[in-house]
Amino acid sequence: MPRALAIETSGRIGSVALVEDGRVLVEDQFPHGLQHAAEMIPRIDRLCRDRGWSPADLRELYVSAGPGSFTGLRIGITLAKTLAFATEARIVAVPSVRVLARNAPAEAEELIVVLDAKREQIFTSRFRRSSGDWQEQEPAHLDDLSSMLVRSPRPVFLLGDGIPQHQKFIPPDDAGIFLTPPDAWRPRAAAAAAEGVMLAASGAFIDPDRLHPIYLRKPEAEEKWEQMHR
Repeated sequence: MPRALAIETSGRIGSVALVEDGRVLVEDQFPHGLQHAAEMIPRIDRLCRDRGWSPADLRELYVSAGPGSFTGLRIGITLAKTLAFATEARIVAVPSVRVLARNAPAEAEELIVVLDAKREQIFTSRFRRSSGDWQEQEPAHLDDLSSMLVRSPRPVFLLGDGIPQHQKFIPPDDAGIFLTPPDAWRPRAAAAAAEGVMLAASGAFIDPDRLHPIYLRKPEAEEKWEQMHR
């Protein structure tokens, strides 16, 4: 299998990972944001040099495409496009909710991803484990936690860094709802790599010109601008 790079910038902490023969060799994490975007190329270059790789050795790129942080997604998508144009590596756009689902505990059979979308809404997706793999029951969309819980069987596990902001919508007397630990709420490049390897094997590559973040709704700044200019 080809050498590859996984890029995860949809959460508060970003990370990149090198992959060879479908296996993660090394992962490096960093805070996301515009002030850290300039660090990513040197970090990737250092990881590659430590392995004796050149940029041309990267044949596939697995990028977490959202939903998630608007700024982080723009950075990750732009980086993937730049590397693809420079190295001719093929891109796989990995849904960030699937990256997060890989952090669920082994005993979880039903899972709801909870990412804060503000205004008491969440970016979310609902999964069910089948034969060891997560199957989407509801694809990524904008919703509220109360409605998601009404539609979900029990027991159900909640996972994602939007839990603290939306915990007030969890019925206190519902013993079938379980919160995953906070250290499981962070998406990781290693998980994006695992999803990317599977998608690449099925031929799910995307042209760089067609690669866009999965936002689910417009950024707040854009919505405010439109309201001001209506």
